Amino acid sequence: MPEHTLERKELPLLEYDPSPGVIQPHDAQSEGPLPERWVLCYFAEQIQALAERGIAEPRASFSSEMGRHQIYVVQHDGEPVALIQPGVGAPFAAAMLEEAYACGARKVIVCGSCGVLDREIAVGHLLVPEHAIRDEGTSYHYLPPSRRVSAPPEGVAAVVAVLEAEGVPYLRTTSWSTDAFYRETPAKVRLRREEGCLCVEMEAAALFAVAHFRGISLGQMLYAGDDVSGLAWDPRQWHTRDDARSRVLWLALQACLLL
Repeated sequence: MPEHTLERKELPLLEYDPSPGVIQPHDAQSEGPLPERWVLCYFAEQIQALAERGIAEPRASFSSEMGRHQIYVVQHDGEPVALIQPGVGAPFAAAMLEEAYACGARKVIVCGSCGVLDREIAVGHLLVPEHAIRDEGTSYHYLPPSRRVSAPPEGVAAVVAVLEAEGVPYLRTTSWSTDAFYRETPAKVRLRREEGCLCVEMEAAALFAVAHFRGISLGQMLYAGDDVSGLAWDPRQWHTRDDARSRVLWLALQACLLL
C-alpha cells in the first residue's frame, strides 16, 4: 500500500485520516465464536449478579494492562447476546467496541448512566441520545471534525421501540461527551444546555463514531444519575439504584434483539 500523505493542521485532532491504522482490532483479538449481538453495560455489579445466578455464562475475555475483561453470553429470549463491561472513558470504551467488532459484534446496545444538566429530570429517568457533542478526543480519529455526531438511526429506533412497548418514560436528547468530568464548569454546562443537551457522560460520541466507521448498528440508553446543573454537585445517590440499573440492563437486552 502506498504511503498516505497527511496535511499538518494547527491542532492534531483536526488531522483526520480515514486510512487503516497500523494496528487493526483483528490483530489484537481473535476470540470466538461469539454472537453478533452485544450489550455493553457499564454496571459491573449487574453483570456479576447475572453471572452468579448462572444467567450470564463466561465465554471469553479481552486483556489490557488492567487485567482480563470478561465476556459473557446470555441466552435472551432464545437468542445469544454477548455481554461485557466496556470500561469508563472514551478511549477504552472505543477500544472495547473495536475488539468486540473483531469478534463478530455487528449489533450493539450500550446502557449506562449519566449526569443531568436539568435538575427536573428525576433519578432513574431514561434518556436516549440521538446525538453527542464531541468534547472528547477519540471520535476525531474515526470521523472528520465536527461539533456533534449522530447515533446510528437503527440503534435509536430499537431502543425507542422497546421503551415504547414497555411503557417506560424517556427523553430523546443530545448528550455531552467529555473526557474531563472534573472540568464540567457551570459556564460549560450553560453552553451545552443552550445547544440542547440534557445529560453529560464520557463515551457516547466515541462509540457513535466507531459504529459509523465500522458499520455497526448501535444504540444507547442512559438512566439519569447525578445532577451537575447547579454550582454544587448533587450525587443524588445515583449509584445505589439497583432496581433501575437491573431494569436498564434488561431493556438493553430486549432492544438488542430488535437490531
